[in-house]
Amino acid sequence: MSGDRRTEAERRSYLAGLLGQGIGPSLSPELHEREGARQGLRYTYKTVELPDSRLDREHLRGLLAHAVELGFDGLNVTHPVKQVMASLVDDLAPEAAAIGAINTILVADGGTRGHNTDVTGFAAAVADGLAGAPLDRVVLIGAGGAGTAVAHALAGMGLSALWVVDTDPARAELLVRSVRNRWDVELVTGTPDELPRLTPAASGLVNATPMGMAAHPGSPVAPELLRDELWVADIVYRPLLTELVREATRRGCRVLTGAGMAVNQAADSFELITTSPADRAAMFRDFDELVADEVGSANPRRE
Repeated sequence: MSGDRRTEAERRSYLAGLLGQGIGPSLSPELHEREGARQGLRYTYKTVELPDSRLDREHLRGLLAHAVELGFDGLNVTHPVKQVMASLVDDLAPEAAAIGAINTILVADGGTRGHNTDVTGFAAAVADGLAGAPLDRVVLIGAGGAGTAVAHALAGMGLSALWVVDTDPARAELLVRSVRNRWDVELVTGTPDELPRLTPAASGLVNATPMGMAAHPGSPVAPELLRDELWVADIVYRPLLTELVREATRRGCRVLTGAGMAVNQAADSFELITTSPADRAAMFRDFDELVADEVGSANPRRE
Protein backbone atom coordinates (compact mmCIF):
# COMPACT_ATOMS: atom_id res chain seq x y z
CA MET A 1 0.00 0.00 0.00
CA SER A 2 2.75 2.47 -0.77
CA GLY A 3 0.47 4.15 -3.32
CA ASP A 4 0.60 7.45 -5.13
CA ARG A 5 -0.22 9.33 -1.91
CA ARG A 6 3.32 8.69 -0.72
CA THR A 7 5.23 8.91 -3.99
CA GLU A 8 3.85 12.20 -5.33
CA ALA A 9 5.42 14.78 -3.05
CA GLU A 10 3.69 17.63 -4.84
CA ARG A 11 0.18 16.21 -4.64
CA ARG A 12 -2.29 18.92 -3.56
CA SER A 13 -5.79 17.39 -3.91
CA TYR A 14 -7.54 14.84 -1.68
CA LEU A 15 -11.01 13.27 -1.61
CA ALA A 16 -12.25 11.69 1.62
CA GLY A 17 -15.58 10.72 3.12
CA LEU A 18 -17.55 9.33 6.05
CA LEU A 19 -19.88 6.30 6.06
CA GLY A 20 -22.32 5.63 8.89
CA GLN A 21 -25.67 6.33 10.50
CA GLY A 22 -26.74 9.57 12.15
CA ILE A 23 -23.75 11.40 10.70
CA GLY A 24 -25.53 14.61 9.78
CA PRO A 25 -24.21 16.45 12.88
CA SER A 26 -20.66 15.09 12.41
CA LEU A 27 -17.88 17.66 12.56
CA SER A 28 -15.45 15.45 10.62
CA PRO A 29 -16.07 17.25 7.30
CA GLU A 30 -15.28 20.65 8.80
CA LEU A 31 -12.30 19.44 10.81
CA HIS A 32 -10.72 17.71 7.82
CA GLU A 33 -11.47 20.44 5.28
CA ARG A 34 -10.32 23.27 7.54
CA GLU A 35 -7.04 21.50 8.24
CA GLY A 36 -6.59 20.82 4.54
CA ALA A 37 -7.14 24.51 3.74
CA ARG A 38 -4.60 25.52 6.40
CA GLN A 39 -2.05 23.33 4.64
CA GLY A 40 -2.88 24.69 1.19
CA LEU A 41 -4.53 21.47 0.04
CA ARG A 42 -7.66 21.02 -2.05
CA TYR A 43 -9.33 18.68 0.44
CA THR A 44 -12.94 17.57 -0.07
CA TYR A 45 -14.79 15.49 2.52
CA LYS A 46 -18.19 13.94 1.76
CA THR A 47 -20.69 12.16 4.02
CA VAL A 48 -22.74 9.08 3.10
CA GLU A 49 -25.70 8.31 5.38
CA LEU A 50 -26.48 4.58 5.53
CA PRO A 51 -30.13 3.71 6.22
CA ASP A 52 -30.98 0.37 7.78
CA SER A 53 -31.75 -1.03 4.33
CA ARG A 54 -28.17 -0.36 3.20
CA LEU A 55 -26.19 -2.07 5.97
CA ASP A 56 -25.85 -5.51 4.39
CA ARG A 57 -22.34 -6.73 3.58
CA GLU A 58 -22.80 -6.79 -0.18
CA HIS A 59 -24.04 -3.21 -0.33
CA LEU A 60 -21.13 -2.06 1.83
CA ARG A 61 -18.72 -4.05 -0.32
CA GLY A 62 -20.15 -2.28 -3.37
CA LEU A 63 -19.80 1.16 -1.74
CA LEU A 64 -16.15 0.44 -0.99
CA ALA A 65 -15.53 -0.65 -4.59
CA HIS A 66 -17.20 2.53 -5.87
CA ALA A 67 -15.04 4.65 -3.57
CA VAL A 68 -11.94 3.05 -5.06
CA GLU A 69 -13.25 3.53 -8.60
CA LEU A 70 -14.18 7.17 -7.96
CA GLY A 71 -10.71 8.01 -6.71
CA PHE A 72 -11.27 8.49 -3.00
CA ASP A 73 -8.03 8.73 -1.01
CA GLY A 74 -9.57 7.72 2.28
CA LEU A 75 -12.78 7.02 4.17
CA ASN A 76 -13.83 7.26 7.77
CA VAL A 77 -16.42 4.75 8.94
CA THR A 78 -18.51 4.98 12.07
CA HIS A 79 -21.48 3.37 13.85
CA PRO A 80 -22.72 0.77 13.03
CA VAL A 81 -20.25 -0.49 10.37
CA LYS A 82 -16.81 -0.31 12.03
CA GLN A 83 -16.58 -4.06 12.48
CA VAL A 84 -18.14 -5.26 9.25
CA MET A 85 -15.95 -2.88 7.20
CA ALA A 86 -12.90 -4.41 8.84
CA SER A 87 -13.80 -7.66 7.11
CA LEU A 88 -14.23 -6.00 3.71
CA VAL A 89 -10.95 -4.12 3.22
CA ASP A 90 -8.05 -5.77 1.44
CA ASP A 91 -5.62 -5.37 4.31
CA LEU A 92 -5.59 -4.36 7.97
CA ALA A 93 -2.97 -2.46 9.92
CA PRO A 94 -1.77 -4.61 12.86
CA GLU A 95 -3.67 -2.64 15.51
CA ALA A 96 -6.89 -2.80 13.49
CA ALA A 97 -6.49 -6.53 12.92
CA ALA A 98 -6.07 -7.10 16.66
CA ILE A 99 -9.18 -5.07 17.45
CA GLY A 100 -11.39 -6.29 14.61
CA ALA A 101 -12.82 -2.83 13.96
CA ILE A 102 -11.74 0.13 11.85
CA ASN A 103 -12.65 3.78 11.54
CA THR A 104 -10.28 4.78 8.71
CA ILE A 105 -9.74 3.24 5.28
CA LEU A 106 -6.85 4.27 3.04
CA VAL A 107 -7.21 3.81 -0.71
CA ALA A 108 -4.15 3.49 -2.94
CA ASP A 109 -3.16 1.52 -6.04
CA GLY A 110 -6.71 0.18 -6.29
CA GLY A 111 -6.50 -1.43 -2.83
CA THR A 112 -7.83 -0.65 0.64
CA ARG A 113 -6.22 -0.82 4.09
CA GLY A 114 -8.05 -0.41 7.38
CA HIS A 115 -6.78 1.49 10.40
CA ASN A 116 -8.21 2.39 13.81
CA THR A 117 -7.50 5.92 15.01
CA ASP A 118 -10.23 5.67 17.67
CA VAL A 119 -7.68 3.85 19.85
CA THR A 120 -5.01 6.53 19.61
CA GLY A 121 -7.64 9.28 19.72
CA PHE A 122 -9.20 8.07 22.97
CA ALA A 123 -5.83 7.39 24.58
CA ALA A 124 -4.69 10.93 23.77
CA ALA A 125 -7.93 12.37 25.13
CA VAL A 126 -7.56 10.49 28.44
CA ALA A 127 -3.90 11.46 28.78
CA ASP A 128 -4.83 15.11 28.28
CA GLY A 129 -8.20 15.42 29.98
CA LEU A 130 -7.99 12.78 32.72
CA ALA A 131 -4.31 12.86 33.58
CA GLY A 132 -3.68 10.90 36.77
CA ALA A 133 -7.16 9.37 36.88
CA PRO A 134 -7.15 5.88 38.45
CA LEU A 135 -7.36 3.01 35.99
CA ASP A 136 -7.85 0.18 38.45
CA ARG A 137 -11.51 -0.68 37.69
CA VAL A 138 -13.42 0.79 34.74
CA VAL A 139 -16.95 0.12 33.57
CA LEU A 140 -17.26 0.27 29.77
CA ILE A 141 -20.78 0.56 28.39
CA GLY A 142 -20.94 -0.57 24.78
CA ALA A 143 -18.97 -3.38 23.12
CA GLY A 144 -19.24 -2.33 19.48
CA GLY A 145 -16.43 -0.98 17.34
CA ALA A 146 -15.97 2.17 19.41
CA GLY A 147 -16.15 0.27 22.68
CA THR A 148 -13.53 -2.18 21.47
CA ALA A 149 -11.21 0.69 20.58
CA VAL A 150 -11.75 2.28 24.00
CA ALA A 151 -11.01 -1.04 25.71
CA HIS A 152 -7.70 -1.45 23.87
CA ALA A 153 -6.75 2.16 24.52
CA LEU A 154 -7.34 1.79 28.28
CA ALA A 155 -5.57 -1.56 28.40
CA GLY A 156 -2.56 0.01 26.72
CA MET A 157 -2.53 2.73 29.37
CA GLY A 158 -2.22 0.27 32.24
CA LEU A 159 -5.83 -0.59 33.05
CA SER A 160 -6.15 -3.28 35.75
CA ALA A 161 -9.77 -4.43 35.39
CA LEU A 162 -12.45 -3.78 32.77
CA TRP A 163 -16.12 -4.54 33.22
CA VAL A 164 -17.80 -4.65 29.81
CA VAL A 165 -21.53 -3.94 29.76
CA ASP A 166 -23.61 -4.52 26.65
CA THR A 167 -27.14 -5.55 25.75
CA ASP A 168 -25.63 -8.30 23.56
CA PRO A 169 -23.60 -10.81 25.64
CA ALA A 170 -22.03 -12.32 22.52
CA ARG A 171 -20.73 -8.93 21.43
CA ALA A 172 -19.28 -8.33 24.88
CA GLU A 173 -17.51 -11.69 24.73
CA LEU A 174 -15.97 -10.80 21.35
CA LEU A 175 -14.54 -7.63 22.86
CA VAL A 176 -13.17 -9.54 25.83
CA ARG A 177 -11.44 -12.06 23.58
CA SER A 178 -9.81 -9.34 21.50
CA VAL A 179 -8.44 -7.63 24.63
CA ARG A 180 -7.32 -10.87 26.24
CA ASN A 181 -5.28 -11.71 23.14
CA ARG A 182 -3.15 -8.58 23.65
CA TRP A 183 -3.28 -7.45 27.26
CA ASP A 184 -3.12 -8.81 30.79
CA VAL A 185 -6.32 -7.27 32.13
CA GLU A 186 -9.03 -8.64 34.40
CA LEU A 187 -12.15 -8.84 32.23
CA VAL A 188 -15.79 -9.25 33.26
CA THR A 189 -18.93 -8.96 31.12
CA GLY A 190 -22.40 -7.92 32.15
CA THR A 191 -25.69 -6.47 30.96
CA PRO A 192 -27.04 -2.97 31.66
CA ASP A 193 -29.23 -4.23 34.50
CA GLU A 194 -26.02 -5.12 36.36
CA LEU A 195 -24.76 -1.51 36.41
CA PRO A 196 -26.09 -0.91 39.95
CA ARG A 197 -23.83 -3.75 41.12
CA LEU A 198 -20.75 -2.79 39.09
CA THR A 199 -20.51 1.00 39.34
CA PRO A 200 -20.14 1.35 43.15
CA ALA A 201 -16.75 -0.42 43.01
CA ALA A 202 -15.54 1.29 39.81
CA SER A 203 -13.03 4.14 39.57
CA GLY A 204 -14.17 5.18 36.09
CA LEU A 205 -16.98 4.77 33.58
CA VAL A 206 -17.02 5.19 29.79
CA ASN A 207 -20.04 5.46 27.53
CA ALA A 208 -19.14 3.97 24.15
CA THR A 209 -22.71 3.59 22.90
CA PRO A 210 -24.62 5.99 20.62
CA MET A 211 -26.88 6.92 23.53
CA GLY A 212 -26.64 10.65 24.06
CA MET A 213 -26.44 11.47 20.36
CA ALA A 214 -29.15 13.67 18.85
CA ALA A 215 -30.71 10.58 17.26
CA HIS A 216 -30.39 8.53 20.47
CA PRO A 217 -31.25 10.87 23.38
CA GLY A 218 -30.87 9.87 26.99
CA SER A 219 -28.18 8.47 29.24
CA PRO A 220 -27.00 4.85 29.57
CA VAL A 221 -26.53 5.34 33.32
CA ALA A 222 -29.13 6.09 35.98
CA PRO A 223 -28.20 9.39 37.71
CA GLU A 224 -28.12 7.83 41.16
CA LEU A 225 -25.22 5.58 40.08
CA LEU A 226 -22.93 8.58 39.57
CA ARG A 227 -20.85 9.74 42.53
CA ASP A 228 -18.08 12.28 42.90
CA GLU A 229 -15.31 9.66 43.28
CA LEU A 230 -16.12 8.31 39.81
CA TRP A 231 -14.58 9.76 36.65
CA VAL A 232 -16.87 9.66 33.62
CA ALA A 233 -16.00 9.76 29.91
CA ASP A 234 -18.43 9.99 27.01
CA ILE A 235 -17.31 9.39 23.43
CA VAL A 236 -20.41 11.13 22.05
CA TYR A 237 -19.64 14.71 20.99
CA ARG A 238 -22.82 15.87 19.20
CA PRO A 239 -24.22 17.15 21.39
CA LEU A 240 -21.03 17.72 23.33
CA LEU A 241 -22.80 18.19 26.65
CA THR A 242 -24.74 14.93 26.67
CA GLU A 243 -27.20 14.04 29.38
CA LEU A 244 -24.53 11.79 30.93
CA VAL A 245 -21.93 14.58 30.88
CA ARG A 246 -24.35 17.09 32.41
CA GLU A 247 -25.51 14.75 35.17
CA ALA A 248 -21.98 13.59 36.01
CA THR A 249 -20.87 17.21 36.23
CA ARG A 250 -23.78 18.06 38.53
CA ARG A 251 -22.78 15.19 40.82
CA GLY A 252 -19.14 16.28 41.09
CA CYS A 253 -17.54 13.67 38.84
CA ARG A 254 -14.37 14.37 36.92
CA VAL A 255 -15.70 14.39 33.36
CA LEU A 256 -14.23 13.92 29.89
CA THR A 257 -16.43 14.93 26.95
CA GLY A 258 -16.12 13.42 23.49
CA ALA A 259 -14.16 16.41 22.16
CA GLY A 260 -10.67 15.06 22.75
CA MET A 261 -11.33 11.73 21.06
CA ALA A 262 -13.15 13.41 18.17
CA VAL A 263 -10.34 15.84 17.39
CA ASN A 264 -7.43 13.46 17.96
CA GLN A 265 -8.91 10.65 15.88
CA ALA A 266 -9.69 13.16 13.10
CA ALA A 267 -6.11 14.46 13.22
CA ASP A 268 -4.73 10.92 13.11
CA SER A 269 -6.96 10.07 10.14
CA PHE A 270 -5.97 13.27 8.34
CA GLU A 271 -2.30 12.38 8.79
CA LEU A 272 -2.86 8.88 7.43
CA ILE A 273 -4.69 10.18 4.37
CA THR A 274 -2.32 13.04 3.52
CA THR A 275 0.92 11.88 5.22
CA SER A 276 1.20 15.47 6.51
CA PRO A 277 1.33 16.36 10.24
CA ALA A 278 -1.92 17.88 11.47
CA ASP A 279 -1.97 21.08 13.52
CA ARG A 280 -3.84 19.66 16.51
CA ALA A 281 -3.97 22.90 18.45
CA ALA A 282 -5.63 24.58 15.48
CA MET A 283 -8.02 21.67 15.06
CA PHE A 284 -9.06 22.00 18.70
CA ARG A 285 -9.68 25.70 18.11
CA ASP A 286 -11.81 24.77 15.10
CA PHE A 287 -13.76 22.31 17.23
CA ASP A 288 -14.31 24.91 19.96
CA GLU A 289 -15.64 27.35 17.39
CA LEU A 290 -17.94 24.79 15.79
CA VAL A 291 -19.59 23.82 19.10
CA ALA A 292 -19.53 27.27 20.70
CA ASP A 293 -23.23 27.91 20.17
CA GLU A 294 -24.31 24.69 21.90
CA VAL A 295 -21.98 24.90 24.92
CA GLY A 296 -22.04 28.65 25.55
CA SER A 297 -19.26 29.59 27.93
CA ALA A 298 -18.51 25.98 28.93
CA ASN A 299 -15.11 24.49 28.20
CA PRO A 300 -15.84 21.92 25.48
CA ARG A 301 -12.84 19.72 26.25
CA ARG A 302 -13.30 19.22 29.98
CA GLU A 303 -16.73 19.80 31.42
